[in-house]
Amino acid sequence: MSVIYHRVALIGLGLIAGSMGLRMKRDGLAGEIVGTARSAETRATALDLGLCDRVTETAAQAVRDADLVVLCVPVGAMAEVAADIGPHLKPGATVSDVGSVKRAVIEAVAPHLPPGVHFVPAHPLAGTEHSGPTSGFAELFDNRWCLLTPVNEASDATDRLARLWRAMGSNVDTMEPDHHDRVLAVTSHAPHLIAYTMVGVADDLRRVTDSEVIKYSAAGFRDFTRIAASDPVMWRDVFLNNKDATLEILGRFTEELFALQRAIRKGDGDHLHDYFTRTRAIRRGIIEAGQDTDKANFGRGDAP
Repeated sequence: MSVIYHRVALIGLGLIAGSMGLRMKRDGLAGEIVGTARSAETRATALDLGLCDRVTETAAQAVRDADLVVLCVPVGAMAEVAADIGPHLKPGATVSDVGSVKRAVIEAVAPHLPPGVHFVPAHPLAGTEHSGPTSGFAELFDNRWCLLTPVNEASDATDRLARLWRAMGSNVDTMEPDHHDRVLAVTSHAPHLIAYTMVGVADDLRRVTDSEVIKYSAAGFRDFTRIAASDPVMWRDVFLNNKDATLEILGRFTEELFALQRAIRKGDGDHLHDYFTRTRAIRRGIIEAGQDTDKANFGRGDAP
C-alpha cells in the first residue's frame, strides 16, 4: 500500500495507538510515526516494540510537522492535550481521536484548534480488555467498524482519514455525534457498566458468604464479565462524559430486568421462552453480520 500520511503523531501509546502504529508500519501507510506518552517507561516500551519510529517527551514536540495527529488519551484528558498541542499544529494538519464518546470530545478539543487545522473525530469499534503498549496488535481493526463524526460537511480531510482506517482493515461509516453517543450507550457503555456490576456483586457475595463464586465461575460468567478488566480510567471518563445516554439506556435495561424478575417470580415460562428466543435471534444476527463469531473464546485465538 502507498503512504497516506507522511508524518503521524500518536498522543498516548496504549492498545489502540499501539495497534495503529503496528498496522501503519507493517503496511507502509505512514512515512514516519511519532509517539508520546506521559510515562517514560511507556515511551521506551513503545519504541522497543516498534510501535513508532521515534518518541518525544511532550505532545507539543510530537505534533510538530505532523500531517495527522491522533489523540489516544482518556476522554477526560482531551481538553488539556488539545490546549497543549494547538499552538504547535501545522496549517492543513488533521486532528482526530479514538474516544468512545464524541460530543464531549468535540466540545473539549475544537475550541483549542487554530484556523486551518481540520478536526475529524473517530471511534474504532475494536478493542480487548487489555491496555498499555504491550497489548497492541496489527490485526485489531480487521473487519471492525470505525465511525467518523466529522464536525463539518464531507471534506478531503475526512476522505483521507477514511482511507487510512480502511487501509488498516476497518469498515468505515460516518455518524452524527449525538447519535453515535446514544448508539454506543447501548452497544458498549451500558454493557461495560453491567459487567463491572456483576463482578462487584460476585465479589460481595464471596466475602459475605465465604463462598467460592469467583473460583468456580462458569464460562457464562467469564465471557460476560471479561470486559470488566478494561482500563478503569478510560471507562470512568466515558460514563461521566456520556451520562445522559447511558442513564437512559440503563433505565430501559432496568425495566426489562424487572419484567424478567416478575416472570421468574410468577413462574411465567412462556414469557421467558419468548424473550430468550427473540434475543437469541438478535445475537445470531450479530454473528451473521460479521461483528462476532460463535467460536470458543470469541475466536480470539492467541491474540491479546
